[in-house]
Amino acid sequence: MRSYDIAVIKGDGIGPEIVDEAIKVLDALSLKDDIKFNYKEYLMGGAAYDATGDPLPQETIDGALKSDAVLFGSIGGYKWDGLPREKRPESGLLRFRSALGVFANLRPVKIYDELVEASTLKREVVEGVDLMVVRELTGGIYFGKPREKSADKAYNTMIYTKEEIKRIAKIAFEIAMKREKRVCSVDKSNVLEVSQLWRETAEEVAKEYPEVELTHMYVDNASMQLVRDPRQFDVILTGNIFGDILSDEASMISGSIGLLPSASIGGKIGVYEPIHGSAPDIAGQGIANPIATISSAAMMLRYSLNEIELADKIDSAIAKTLHQGYVTGDLAKYGAKKVCSTSELGDIIAGNL
Repeated sequence: MRSYDIAVIKGDGIGPEIVDEAIKVLDALSLKDDIKFNYKEYLMGGAAYDATGDPLPQETIDGALKSDAVLFGSIGGYKWDGLPREKRPESGLLRFRSALGVFANLRPVKIYDELVEASTLKREVVEGVDLMVVRELTGGIYFGKPREKSADKAYNTMIYTKEEIKRIAKIAFEIAMKREKRVCSVDKSNVLEVSQLWRETAEEVAKEYPEVELTHMYVDNASMQLVRDPRQFDVILTGNIFGDILSDEASMISGSIGLLPSASIGGKIGVYEPIHGSAPDIAGQGIANPIATISSAAMMLRYSLNEIELADKIDSAIAKTLHQGYVTGDLAKYGAKKVCSTSELGDIIAGNL
């Protein structure tokens, strides 16, 4: 029997509810297949601060590094907004990513046929969309130094090294090789020197992947093209700040932020989480959409555990559930047969395995 150690960080708000459903689906897999998941829970975020005074206890870092992958819910909430910056839940997440060395954020955007009408874009624009945003996660302007703020002046520094660009580009090209073999690198090389290095390095890496078509696009044009014709994209490769913005824009093509998973990989251990936040306003009500977290568990199987067939099974079970007309309230008006609670939808997806 194949056995994997999974570090579970449920976090704050709806985090515990949605992670429980992902575990339910993974356990349903283990009943049918020769596989076992060993879970160990750790704290991060507001819950960790309340328990220990630190949004990221060392125990969580140590436990994650000893595991095969991390399944993560969400952190933060109004309760902790008044804390000093270093004590806020978000600072714990940034430290966590740094400690694990994850530098590539993967955000797939796929339109389910049953939910085409959920998108704010026209059917003919979004039908068949299936793209992946590969965002560099630990460099760029968010981490560049020097940085400074005074009463009348502030500045941040955008820095990328060639090696940082090369390693994220390789991940994008490797993913493209398993898809439609197209990479669109997004930058602002007409005005930024750092983007000029980005483009030059992407072209160098492309030579190692002659089967993959590489194109370039300025970020302002890319933001427009994502809503004009998203089907033109297969894999989007971009830096931290551009990827932050574009991946959020791309996420709304699907019609609900509750559908989309993400993976942070490239370091010692991969972290898998929904792209949405902790939604404290609906926490404890049993109405959160668990699909993004269940899809994140599928990505964990695919990218960290190399269990491709099992990942496909989860993806198929989600698609079947939606085809049957079962949804949570955020998608209730789009041909729903039944509006389910968080737990009910998890049960149906697990049953469809």
